[in-house]
Amino acid sequence: MASDRFSTAARLKAIGQEAQARVYRAAAARRPGRPGRLTGRAALLALVLCALVIALAYPTRQYIAQRSDIADQRREAQQAKKRVEQLREEKARWQDPEYVRTQAREQLHYVMPGEDGYSVAAPTPSAGAPGAHNRGAGSPGDAGGQAAAAAHRPWYANLWDGVDHADAAATPGR
Repeated sequence: MASDRFSTAARLKAIGQEAQARVYRAAAARRPGRPGRLTGRAALLALVLCALVIALAYPTRQYIAQRSDIADQRREAQQAKKRVEQLREEKARWQDPEYVRTQAREQLHYVMPGEDGYSVAAPTPSAGAPGAHNRGAGSPGDAGGQAAAAAHRPWYANLWDGVDHADAAATPGR
């Protein structure tokens, strides 16, 4: 009986070695013959990865855009706080009667009782003075005061004056 066991064990060992040799030969035969073959698992993995990238692209973009909007809102809030602080300081200055008097004198040209007020007008350049330009395109007397007055009028008033002058020049009977 001992010889039967030994022979069975020896036979099983030999069968296992032969099977192992066949597996190694089959693996070696597969490698060099088909190096670039895509397996089903690899294709499924690639498909799942592509689906994940596509599914996460839009939420990621939205997240980044929202973070940018939050940063902009914080910046605007900081600027608003600075502006509020400036306005509070200005309000505090206007509570001071001396500051109000100073502003009334400078901006509204007020004069305290008993004081003499003076107003100095800027000199107007004469037509022949150096540095004076002829702005008008009409008659020679048009260059001086009318050009300066035209600069201070609204644009539409200047437009209609131009139309009137052109009309007057086109109709000799006027």
